[in-house]
Amino acid sequence: MDITPLVPEGRQIVEAYGNGGFRIAGHRWRGSVLVFPHKTLAWEKHSFAEVDAACLTPVIQEGGVQILLLGCGPRACFPDKQFREELRGHGIILEPMDTGAAARTFNVLLAEERAVAAALLAVD
Repeated sequence: MDITPLVPEGRQIVEAYGNGGFRIAGHRWRGSVLVFPHKTLAWEKHSFAEVDAACLTPVIQEGGVQILLLGCGPRACFPDKQFREELRGHGIILEPMDTGAAARTFNVLLAEERAVAAALLAVD
C-alpha cells in the first residue's frame, strides 16, 4: 500500500533539508528559502534574529497565503506579538517551529491543498 500523499504536478515539495540548504521539487537551493505551492525563492536570512514582517513582504505580496510556516532553524523560536499581529493584519497566521518540522508540515498542508507558504531558515 502506498501512503505517499498525491501531490499535483509542479508543486514545490521539500524533499530534503540540511547542509546549509534544501532540495525542493528536484532543485538544490543553498541557504534559506521562501516556499510557495508553485515557486521557491531564495531568502537572504541566516538567523531568526534577522526575521521580521518586512522581510516577509514577498509572502504578503503573493496574496492568498493563509498559513505561514516559519522554520526558525534547529529549534523553534517565538516571534513577538507585534510581528504576529502585523501578519495577521494581512490574513496570515504565523506558525513558528524548527526548520525540519516546518518543511514536513509544509508538505502535508500542500498535499491537503491548503493556502500555505513556508519561510525556512537553512540548517547545517
